[in-house]
Amino acid sequence: MRHDPQRRAPGHYPFHFTFDPRFGDLDVNAHLNNVAYARFFEEGRVRLHASLGGLDMPGFRPIVANLTVDYLAEGRWPDPLTVGVGIARFGNSSYVVGLALFQKDACIALCDTVIVNRAVEGPGGAALPKSLRDALEGLRLDGSAT
Repeated sequence: MRHDPQRRAPGHYPFHFTFDPRFGDLDVNAHLNNVAYARFFEEGRVRLHASLGGLDMPGFRPIVANLTVDYLAEGRWPDPLTVGVGIARFGNSSYVVGLALFQKDACIALCDTVIVNRAVEGPGGAALPKSLRDALEGLRLDGSAT
């Protein structure tokens, strides 16, 4: 992630939102806490899914199977933050959500999260519902491979 210059460009992400961090997001060094970064990325994933109706979609029960964060710079309070979100890759029953956190036009962190559809019992995942996959296809990160 960190070595891909496109991943650090705000325009690379088809879905984004801006918000203000809270004072409680700081660590003892007055930087945004690493756990707060993870919450910001979670908010990005949830907002993306909610915008597509995926949180209540029949045949879709998402779980996070893997989450990787690259911390690139310290975040500061109270400067606004922007989360950029897009789809990096697809599998049959999973996909990777690519996210970036920006502050003052600089990328301060990157995240890849593997989401698996656990709509069936037993090992493995269920195929992604076609309606969800079609909606997510429109949110691919530029230049991403399948």
